[in-house]
Formats: sequence, C-alpha cells, structure tokens
Amino acid sequence: MIPPLQFHHLDNDLLVVDKPAGLLAVPGRGEDKQDCLSARVQHIYPDALVVHRLDMATSGLMLMARNPSAQRVLSLAFAERRVHKRYVAVVHGLMTLHLNTVADADGWRLIDLPIAVDWPNRPLRVINHDTGKPSQTRWRVDSLDKHDAQAQTTRLLLEPLTGRSHQLRVHLQALGHPIVGDALYADSGLAALENRLRLHASALVFDHPVKGKSLAFDCVVPF
Repeated sequence: MIPPLQFHHLDNDLLVVDKPAGLLAVPGRGEDKQDCLSARVQHIYPDALVVHRLDMATSGLMLMARNPSAQRVLSLAFAERRVHKRYVAVVHGLMTLHLNTVADADGWRLIDLPIAVDWPNRPLRVINHDTGKPSQTRWRVDSLDKHDAQAQTTRLLLEPLTGRSHQLRVHLQALGHPIVGDALYADSGLAALENRLRLHASALVFDHPVKGKSLAFDCVVPF
C-alpha cells in the first residue's frame, strides 16, 4: 500500500513533495503504468509540471514547478548543477577499504567513473571508460549510524554531482557495495530479502525561480 502524498512546500511557482518508494515519478508505457507521482500531484494541483525524476524504487524529495516559466528556470538549475541534492543509502558490506581513499576536510570522498547504457540489458547501466559519460558522486559514511558489523552493511550520505540514470546505484555497485534491496544491481538472493531499495532523497537546496532566495528542504529517512 503506497501512503498518501506528503507536501513539504507549496507556493504559486513550485511545490516540493515526498515521493514514496514503489511509485513511478512519471507515467510509463502501458495502461498499468499510468499511476505515478506526477499524476497524483496533478489531480490535486492541475498546473504542476515535472522538473526532475527519481527512480521508482527510490523515495524522497521531488520538486515540481507550477507554471512553464518556473519549470524552465528550475530545469536549467538542474542542468547547470545549481541544485544541491543529498541522499541516504544503506549498502552491503563495510566500507572500511574505501576509507583509505582521499577525503576532503569534511570526510567526503569522490567516485569518478563514467556511466553508459548497457544496451543488451536495458535499462541497466554499466561503467564504461570508452563510451561512458562523465559521472561523479560524493560520499561519506553517515556519522549517525556508520557501520553495522552484525548486518554487514554501511549507511552512507551521497551527493550526485552529475545526474545520470541509476548513477548512485551503479557507482556503489562498482565499488563492490551495492545498495541494499537493489533488484537491478545487487545479488538477486540478497535483494529478495528486502522489501524496498534502501535509497532516499533526503535533502534539496535550490534558489526560488522567481524570488531568488535559497530554499532548503529535508525529510525523515524511512529506514
């Protein structure tokens, strides 16, 4: 059962809503894929327009515009990487080996691996140094949780610097630590044990498309 929508902000130009896991962000192909976040929001606010997307399995904050002008400004902000996004993920394994890599003063490390479509196995993506598009993700171990030695998992904070499809999922798989519950990129036996993908868009920071002031939103992580 997908829970009712929770709105974090609403004004004449935009809205911020918490997308539940298991709900498409936009309609898919076929009659059975028409129920989605954008359709549910538009049922309440018919002027709502899509600005960006989250994977169906991912939960968390999504931003929508409420007029074409705001949509253009916000879409450009995403394209120019002026929207700050943060995710929380739980991954398989203990990230101790990767803690030896270079970190900045706040403990953030960088995954810099090019991503390409895996054409024979679409919609999967793969790391491909010849044909892949530049893709960067900042990560650090969540100081509130860190490692769970008993479950053999690690809780991470993630900040995508680029916006490739499945970027966070592919980058973490490439490190040998797929996200818990990932039916596409984790071992099928492990994924089957989970009721959802442990990936949540927990924070958004961006400038208001009309007023120009900085807006910041965060939401509770449901796992």
